[in-house]
Amino acid sequence: MPGQPRVVLLKPLVTSPLIEVGEYSYYDDPDDATAFETRNVLYHYGPEKLIIGRFCALATGVRFIMNGANHRMDGPSTFPFPTMGGSWTNHFDLITGLPNRGNTVVGNDVWLGHSVTVMPGVRIGHGAIVSTGSIVTGDVPDYGIVGGNPARLIRTRYDDKDIARLLALAWWDWPVEHLTEHVRTIMSGSIADLEAAAADLK
Repeated sequence: MPGQPRVVLLKPLVTSPLIEVGEYSYYDDPDDATAFETRNVLYHYGPEKLIIGRFCALATGVRFIMNGANHRMDGPSTFPFPTMGGSWTNHFDLITGLPNRGNTVVGNDVWLGHSVTVMPGVRIGHGAIVSTGSIVTGDVPDYGIVGGNPARLIRTRYDDKDIARLLALAWWDWPVEHLTEHVRTIMSGSIADLEAAAADLK
């Protein structure tokens, strides 16, 4: 980003077909923000996907642990012998078909704080906030604020009725020209203001 060498828009950087990132979502890292795909998405051997929505803010050190990190837990040892090679590869069937929690999905307009870790198969709702250092082991509701290890719901940003109104508006899907015209409303207006701005689209 201009004047911000530690901040990158992720969509143009992603090359893996297993990662989808929406427009305007960014990652901030003073060391090497451009290496997000290899440094921050770990054990991603497929077939599950990492899907990140539009307008998400990912702080330094956000990590996504993917299903490839799983080990067998139904026997005496969790050690993945077949991956070490040699004659142990004859037992490769022991590490295939491990439990898979499916795609990891981050909604639109999500803010992940510094050093957040997201575990496999988690779904983080639209408008959610995950506080610094949290380890997200379960789903996060739309507009939820979570924190801790494991992350727990602290509160929601709005009540259920207002969350439904916001989801119906889905401002993140508006044409960029309309977004630009209503940036102040999106950032600091009321839901009623946002609804009025949405009415201009019709």
